[in-house]
Amino acid sequence: MSMLRRIGGMGAMGVVAVVLLAAAGALAQEHAAPAAVRAVKFGKLWDAKGKLWSNAIVIVEGERIKTVTTDAAAIPAGADVLDLSKYTGLPGMIDVHTHMTIYTDETPGTPMLKQLTVNPPAVALFLARKGALRTLQAGVTTVRDLGADQYLDIAMRDLINRGEMIGPRMFVCGYGLQVTSTPYKPGINPPAGGVADGVPEVLRVVRQQIAAGADVIKMYASTGTDDDTTQFQTYSYEEIKAAVDAAHQFGKRIAIHSYGPDGARDAVRAGTDSLEHATDLQDATIAEMAKRGTFYVPTIDHNRYYLDNWQKIGYADGFQERTKNFIARNLESARKAHKAGVKFAMGSDAIYTMFGENTRELGWFVKAGMTPEQALRTATTNAAELLGKEKELGAVAPGYYADLVAVEGDPLADINVAINNVRWVMKAGAVVVDKTKVQPH
Repeated sequence: MSMLRRIGGMGAMGVVAVVLLAAAGALAQEHAAPAAVRAVKFGKLWDAKGKLWSNAIVIVEGERIKTVTTDAAAIPAGADVLDLSKYTGLPGMIDVHTHMTIYTDETPGTPMLKQLTVNPPAVALFLARKGALRTLQAGVTTVRDLGADQYLDIAMRDLINRGEMIGPRMFVCGYGLQVTSTPYKPGINPPAGGVADGVPEVLRVVRQQIAAGADVIKMYASTGTDDDTTQFQTYSYEEIKAAVDAAHQFGKRIAIHSYGPDGARDAVRAGTDSLEHATDLQDATIAEMAKRGTFYVPTIDHNRYYLDNWQKIGYADGFQERTKNFIARNLESARKAHKAGVKFAMGSDAIYTMFGENTRELGWFVKAGMTPEQALRTATTNAAELLGKEKELGAVAPGYYADLVAVEGDPLADINVAINNVRWVMKAGAVVVDKTKVQPH
């Protein structure tokens, strides 16, 4: 019976895979493929290179930008001209903290938490295409994904790269490293993916993620997630340092999760490339981050999302005051870090149905003291630098990927324009979102 079950299960997953590929193919046909040469006209263009253009023309060849100009005579003969003169152009934005494979819908009466436990991997990946499209609609053309089960993030990245799935460009980590936390149950207790206790296991699990095809390493150095805002450090400095050194030895960057000040202190001291979530940061830690160039990804908005949707998610009542208090402290840490000159990158921590709200984090950055332009840099040039892709992503310039966003209004005067008024998106020369055309009644 067990063998029959396994064969039947494989057949079901095979059917889902076929449906997934067919749907992706249909989606691909709906979106314009990269033309040989395109010229995109913007009324204004913020290029993230220090210039605000008027009447800009971005000439695109294939997946890349060939030139940026104001001279209409520079448009090559036969080029496909896209007139977006009513809009302001921006580089495609980058979200450096997502969980793209953990998408859930709002099926009535089925809490999102329960959906995570009942959906098999093939179904989870098929559903994830919805979050991917919502992310593009927010103007986000690239993401760093920080934790998935069954290496679904690697599969999703590869499907998108092959054109079999429509979504943002993905840089993924496989499993995040975490300490043992699963209660013992009688019988066989295989360790969950990513579990590592002690330096030797940390080294093994880092190497396992790299061998699986991860682009980046993720480590959970404290408690805290979902409706839990506790901040207890889980990994020692020695374990954190081992993970950082192993990642860097293989040419990979590392993101370290810490809700609290202790894990954050040791992560920064160990040389992490980015610090995720950290709240109640000590002044010495902030100073060290500024000195080292450590990126801060505070993910303030995801806790707002939990408060707004806790019943749909399936959280128990009673966590709200703790989470509201955590948000206020998270914002204060961000304010202090910005004032001290720490580099920020925008990360939403999008999960469940939060995809499409990815850029709401920018509003919190303005509350923390940034100008709208400084906030936009966290989702463009800064984020690209964190990915090690500052010569290809995060700006509108020759040689860069043709990732472009058109927004209605002036995002340099009001950050909400970039958050709420995305009308058109191009990723690598292909138009993937177009809300500029009036739909017939």
